[in-house]
Parts: sequence; C-alpha cells; structure tokens
Amino acid sequence: MCLCCMQGMIPYLPELIPHLIQCLSDKKALVRSITCWTLSRYAHWVVSQPPDIYLKPLMTELLKRILDSNKRVQEAAYAFGLEEACTELVPYLAFILDTLVFAFSKYQHKNLLILYDAIGTLADSVGHHLNKPEYIQMLMPPLIQKWNQLKDEDKDLFPLLECLSSVATALQSGFLPYCEPVYQRCVNLVQKTLAQAMSQPDQYEAPDKDFMIVALDLLSGLAEGLGGTIEQLVARSNILTLMYQCMQDKMPEVRQSSFALLGDLTKACFQHVKSCIADFMPILGTNLNPELISVCNNATWAIGEISIQMGPEMQPYIAMVLHQLVEIINRPNTPKTLLENTAITIGRLGYVCPQEVAPMLQQFIRPWCTSLRNIRDNEEKDSAFRGICTMISVNPGGVVQDFIFFCDAVASWVNPKDDLRDMFYKILHGFKNQVGEDNWRRFSDQFPMPLKERLATFYGV
Repeated sequence: MCLCCMQGMIPYLPELIPHLIQCLSDKKALVRSITCWTLSRYAHWVVSQPPDIYLKPLMTELLKRILDSNKRVQEAAYAFGLEEACTELVPYLAFILDTLVFAFSKYQHKNLLILYDAIGTLADSVGHHLNKPEYIQMLMPPLIQKWNQLKDEDKDLFPLLECLSSVATALQSGFLPYCEPVYQRCVNLVQKTLAQAMSQPDQYEAPDKDFMIVALDLLSGLAEGLGGTIEQLVARSNILTLMYQCMQDKMPEVRQSSFALLGDLTKACFQHVKSCIADFMPILGTNLNPELISVCNNATWAIGEISIQMGPEMQPYIAMVLHQLVEIINRPNTPKTLLENTAITIGRLGYVCPQEVAPMLQQFIRPWCTSLRNIRDNEEKDSAFRGICTMISVNPGGVVQDFIFFCDAVASWVNPKDDLRDMFYKILHGFKNQVGEDNWRRFSDQFPMPLKERLATFYGV
C-alpha cells in the first residue's frame, strides 16, 4: 500500500481493525481468507499500537485460522507480517509455537512448506528470545522428525533447511544438542552434489545444485548461531576443501553462499580457515565483480572479516583486492548495501595495513564517507572508522580536499568508544591547527548548522 493511501486510512483503522478481526471467524472460507490478506496490509500499523488493543485479539484469531479446516485460509493466515511484529510477538511465543507445532500434524504437503517459512520468519523476528528450554522442547522435535523422514534427494528438504538455518541462528547455544547430525548431513549434501557434478560433467541434466546452496546456507546459520562451539565440527570435517571447490563453481548462487559461509567461519573459528587463506584470497579477488551484486557483496564482506583476523599478515593480499574495491565504491548506481560493505572492507584493510592502503585515500575518501554516514553504530563501523583514521595519520594530504565529508561522517556517530572519539578529536583539531583559526572559521561556515553544532558540542571545533 502506498504511503499516501495508508495515511488516508489511519483515521478509520481503530474502527476497521476490530471489525476485520471479527470477520476472521466468518462462516464463509473466502471471507476468512481475504480478511487475513487485508489485515496483512495493516500489520505495520497494528504493531505500532498498544498490543492489548489490537495485536493480542488479532493473534488469537489468526492462530485459529492457521489451524482452519480450509487450506486456502491456512495459507492466507501466514500473510500477516510476522517480520513486522518482531519482538512484539515475544509475549505470545508459547501460544504461537503451540499452534505451529500442532499444525505439523494437521497440514498436507503444500501448506507444510508455508509452515516451514512461517517458523523461519518467526525465528528471524524474535531472535534469541526463542532460546528458552520450553520453546526448544516444543519446536525442535517435530522439525527433527521431518528432517529424519526426508531423503537427501527430496526437494522438500530445501524449505526445511532454510527454516533450520533461521532457527539455528536464533537459538544460538540452544541448538547445540541438534548441531552434529545437522552439520554432518549438510557437509554430505555439499560433497554429494559436487561429486555428481564432477562425475557427469557433460550430462544434459546437471545435478540440482539447490541442495548444495541450501546446505551451505544452513552451515552459515550454524556458524553464526554457535560461534566458536562449531570449531570441533569443522576440525573433524573436510568442509574447507569442499568450500574451495564451491567458491569456483560456475553457478553464481553457489559462490554467493560459499563466500557467506567463509565469512561466518572466519568469525567463528579462524584457526581452521587461516591455512587456506593463500588459496581463497585470489578467488575472492576475481569475484569482486559488481555485475553480480550478491556474489560481489558476500566476497567483499568475507575479505573484511578475514582482514580483521589476519592483521598485518594481510599485506601480501592487498594488491589482489584493493583496486577492485576502489572501483566499486566509485561506481555510479552501486546498490547501498554493496557500497556500505565495500566501504567497511576498505576501512578494515586500511586498519590492518595502512601503509598499503593510505596512498589511495584521495581516490575513495568522499564516497567512503557518504556510504557510512547513514549506518548505525556497530562493530563493523567501528573497525572501518579506526582504519580511516589510521590512514589519515599516514597520508593526511589524501583527505584535505574532502575534509567536509569526513567531518560529516564523524558527526554520524551517536556514541563512539572513547579511544575512537580521541582519534576523531586529534584529526579534527590537527586540521584546525594546521589551517589556522581564520581559515577554519571560513571552512566551517560552509557546514549545515546541525553539523556545526554537533562538532562544536562533541569535539570542541
């Protein structure tokens, strides 16, 4: 629904939503079905109101419709945006899970696939709030039962793997009792698909690589959810050898998923990844092609994660990737996410190897600053800004022409760590002292008033 239409509807919603909630129990299935869909259009407004007024009665009725005798109504009941509600759903988790788990015994094939999607979306929405013993005990047995029933070549495994990926990420340590058989089966799926592709290179009908893609994605979910506790599973498997093959696959989606897994394993257990970096980095460099946005995005992110772990040992690999990254950040119409990831990775490379990256500062400083000014404070932004500050100290001339953009990027921070704030302070005051009071005043008069006030308040310039 367009914003202007939504604004026009808002005055009527306090009366309309209760009426629609009543329609959810209409005796005609078509009315129940279309009402589910109609309510989904107002999900954003519903969750913005006090929960007892609309969300609670709506959830009660929607959960009944999930168990409706009519398949179309069951399907439509999932249209209400669980992702919109996010943590608003936490108080109803037991009730929601109870309904979803009961639906396992009631649903036929098509709606089972929708059920997997709903559970995955719920896990994405509520995150770690799902990690409670009573919720795990409700949710995991039916999922694992389905997992055990499905054969490796059954395509119904795809949505179940995607669902488990979200669940594993949300449950974190709560997924530990289930992780070993799930991990091993994913590795076997990757290995089996690669073996089929190699044994039948000229076959008209190539093996279905979707099995491999969803298995790689679930391994990423496990690595993200379990963190360092995945280390022993990685140590006892040949996943890194398999990833080396996947990273060179002709199919972009396979490469995309393998680069995501590389980044997640780099964060979770770099001690096992490190010995492969010399083989992996040239492949990452050749995949910095912005025509394939998702592949390029994941390769860029993985390079940034690797650089943080490698530190100064990243130096031999800078030349393999830096020029492509600088090209991407200066490319017109580059999608926002790719720009942000590219800026973060350039910053991280400059943090660990400033002497190698700082000479190119003038070529990327302006788009770097504009890309990162709008992202919220987090660890990735922190390491990237430490990198840019270190590079400015090595090559201050590289930032002079675009210093206003640096000032604006610094002002985007809400609460930088004390030592990072000190780095900003030294650069800002160093520049001011270098140009002199009068020149600084003329320079800062160009600033929009909010920027001027923020820099004066937080950094005294």
